[in-house]
This record gives sequence, C-alpha cells and structure tokens, in this order.
Amino acid sequence: TPVNWELAHDAARKSAAGDDPSVTPAQSREVDEALRLAEMWLDPFTDLAATAIIGKAWSRAEWVEETLGTWQRLTEPVANSIAFAISTAMNEQLPEEMKSMMGGAASMMQNMGGALFGLQLGQAVGALAKEVVGSTDIGIPLADLQMALLPANVKAFGEGLEVPEQEIRLFLALREAAHARLFVQVPWLRGHLLGAIESYARGIHIDMSRIEDLAHNLDPSNPEAMQAALSEGVFMPARTPEQEAALAKLETALALVEGWVDEVTFEAAANLPSAGAIRETIRRRRATGGPAEHAFGSLVGLELRPRRLREAAALWASLKEQRGIAGRDAIWAHPDLLPTSADLDDAAGFSARRSAADASDSEVDAALTKLLEGGFDDAVPDGDDTGAADTGGSAGEASGTDASGTEGSGTEASDDGDAGGAPATDK
Repeated sequence: TPVNWELAHDAARKSAAGDDPSVTPAQSREVDEALRLAEMWLDPFTDLAATAIIGKAWSRAEWVEETLGTWQRLTEPVANSIAFAISTAMNEQLPEEMKSMMGGAASMMQNMGGALFGLQLGQAVGALAKEVVGSTDIGIPLADLQMALLPANVKAFGEGLEVPEQEIRLFLALREAAHARLFVQVPWLRGHLLGAIESYARGIHIDMSRIEDLAHNLDPSNPEAMQAALSEGVFMPARTPEQEAALAKLETALALVEGWVDEVTFEAAANLPSAGAIRETIRRRRATGGPAEHAFGSLVGLELRPRRLREAAALWASLKEQRGIAGRDAIWAHPDLLPTSADLDDAAGFSARRSAADASDSEVDAALTKLLEGGFDDAVPDGDDTGAADTGGSAGEASGTDASGTEGSGTEASDDGDAGGAPATDK
C-alpha cells in the first residue's frame, strides 16, 4: 500500500495523547456499573437480546488503538487515490534532467504522498478521540464486538449542561449498549454500513488540477504546506450519480441506526430526570458534527452524520405503536426489510406500503408455484397470465425500491432547522 499507516498510527496516538488522563480504577468501576445497569434497563424496551459483552473504560489513546484498523479500512480507497495522484503529479513536475538523475523519484514521490496522507489521517483520528464518548459514537461500530465509554470525554460532554455526571454517564451507557445490541444481534448490519462507506469512497474523484498546483509549488523542505492543503480537501465538488446513490443509501442507513438507538434509549431512560435534555443535546451534536468530525470529512470527502435522525426516530416510534416492540425490531432481520428514505418522508404509511408489497409477493409466489405444477395449462387462455407477470414486476419494485436518490441538500437544512427549535423532550 502506498499509504504509511505506521505514520498514521503514530500521529493519531500523538494527537490523542495531549491531555489524555489515564483511566482510574474508580472510573472503570463507574463505567462497568453504568453499562451493566443500562443492559438491565434496555431489556423491556427491545426484542434484541443483551450481548454479554463486558464493558470497558477507555482512554483516548486506547480508543485510537481499538478503532484505527476500521479507519484504515474506510479510508484506504481514498488514501490510495490521493497517494498515487500526489506522486504522479509531483513526478511530472520534475525536469527531465532531474528524472534521469533520480531513478527512484516515482517511488520517492509516492512514499511522500502516502506519508502526507497518513500523517493527516492520523491527526484527524487523534482529534476525533478527544470528542467521542464511546465506541459507536458516530453511528458505526469502529471496534468490532466492543462496548466502551471514555470517562474523560463523558465528563467534557456534560460541561455546561447542569446535569449530574452520573446521569449523563448512564444515558450515554444506554446508547452504547443499544448500539452494541443492534450490531451484535443484527450481524449483517456492520458490513452493510461499512460496505456503503467503502462503495462511496471508491468512487471519489481526486481534483488533479489542485494536486498538480500543490506539487508544482511544493517545497520538499516544507511538507506542512501540503498537509494544510490536504486538510482543506482535494476532491471534486461534483458527485457522480453512483456517488449520490451510495451516499443516500449510507445516510438512510445511518439515520435508521441512530433513530432506533435514539428512540430505544429515550424509552429506557424514562427514570432519568434530564433524559429529554441529554437526548436533545445528542441530537444536535449528531446533526451538526464537531470540529474534528468536519476535519475528517474534509480529508476523506465524507461526513458520517445522520441528517434524518429525527424522522427515523419518529418512524421507529410509529412502528412500535403499530406492531409492538417485537414487530418493530423484526424489521432488522434482513436488509431488504429496512425502510427507505421515502419511508422516512411518510412514517405512517410504511406499514400499509409494506403490507401491499407483501400481499403482491404472496400472489406472485402462489402463481409461480401453480405455473410450475402445470396448473395454468388448461384453465388459463394464452395471454391471460400477463397480469401475473406484471404483478411480479410491480411487487419487485414495491418491495425492493431503494429510494436513495430522494435525499438531497434540502434534508440537511430541514434537520438543522428542526434541531434549532424542537422541544427537549420530543419523541
């Protein structure tokens, strides 16, 4: 690989290490107790079983160690593109006489590009380590089969809220435990999310003109200039239709995960006096993203924010009213059952649309079975079975529609506006 991941690791550790207090035995006990209690409180409010994972208290450096492998997986397609683009552009800027003198110039330039990206990525991950409160804080499981809180960041999260730290810790533990249940008991979900991110990342187009300008003006003795340029983003602003589809699919999936966790956590936290205020703080935090999240987004061209969290939470609440807890959670059984972005627009109509699609599917299955058994040979005149074929097409469209293309730039504005005026205890 052209990217220097060892440098990324060192930079992330160094960036996270500033003001990173070690976890004390008392903090470990507090986190363990909060996560155990959270599991008990969640039991009546979800059909997904507890995970039996032992919760941990992490320092920021430990969060880096546990999650960097996933960051590498998510960013490698982008990282490779950038490293090759930088090395190609810089090599083309060398005069011919210098190229003959420097036989290994291409390799050297590629290594320089990989080192610069690795350094920048490490710094971005290290900065994120100072903002996250757990292992699933950005909506995806960065550490496989883990459940953890970062005491230093939990304390920082509560500053200015005028809420007892114990209450904040328990609410965040409920969110962490709810995420863990979802990703452990729905085994396809982690791959579904990470696959959508990787699909998006593979299609990112590097702005070669900017890379060439950077290479032309780069002073090898001043790599900080390249680092600064990378942090501002070097990607084409326009996305391909495939990119838009992948992004919409990802944003819908993130919203469904975060909406389910948001709804279940709030129900389980009914005994906490400040649950509504904490919930609203988290919603706004997730809708806007912190400085480190924006820096990471600029670097890899992707911000992992559930722009439609509120609509998704409302959808899950509606499904619970219609189907009960078990019926709501059964939707996670298969990716084809998941609501689409169109369902987020009309939560009340989801069950009616799904019931119609299921009925059509049943009719098609029955017709196909009868056809295979020869049941139509004598009873149905030629041409009369076209309705069944048409039904099959419409059923496939109804049950498999991915209305991912319906999410546009107006979604973010709607959510941000929502975040500004929603009452603290809305569901």
